[in-house]
Amino acid sequence: MRHLKSGRKLNRTSTHRKALMRNLVTAVLIHERIATTVAKAKESRRYIDKMITLGKEGKLNSRRKALDFVKSKQAVAKLFSTLKERYANRNGGYTRIFKIGPRVGDNAEMAIIELVDTDVKVEPKKKKEESKKEEKTEDKKEVKEKEKKKEKEKKEKKKKSVSKKKDMKKEDKDTENGKVKKTAKKK
Repeated sequence: MRHLKSGRKLNRTSTHRKALMRNLVTAVLIHERIATTVAKAKESRRYIDKMITLGKEGKLNSRRKALDFVKSKQAVAKLFSTLKERYANRNGGYTRIFKIGPRVGDNAEMAIIELVDTDVKVEPKKKKEESKKEEKTEDKKEVKEKEKKKEKEKKEKKKKSVSKKKDMKKEDKDTENGKVKKTAKKK
């Protein structure tokens, strides 16, 4: 039986798992929102809440404990300044997890983990129909421009080929009459 064995193994060794959690916590503290798998998000939530609690204490020992885990001075500085003020009146529950559907490559269930009360703004995605229409209009313009360039190039090639043919005909006539025309450059 698996009694009193908390936490997820995530198919990793203990050191790899610890490094993964450190990296996830650091990323969430810096960016305030990341996309990862549901299992990793749920597991990292424990550590993120602990780090924010340390930040709220604001003591030197708490800062040292946070630096021991996070390993990023930028993240710790943010933790002990902006995040400390933001969550001063909140008792736990600093993160939120949204499920966003399966990943394309391996069909793993994905989630977004973010800090509550974030300043991060998310731009709404364009509808498929609108984006397709915009792409089609842009594609049509590009195609027309390419066609115009090709037509200009063809006209230029025709002009060059016509002038070359005329020159060749003159040379052929001269050689038929026994005259070879030599041009000398004068300086």
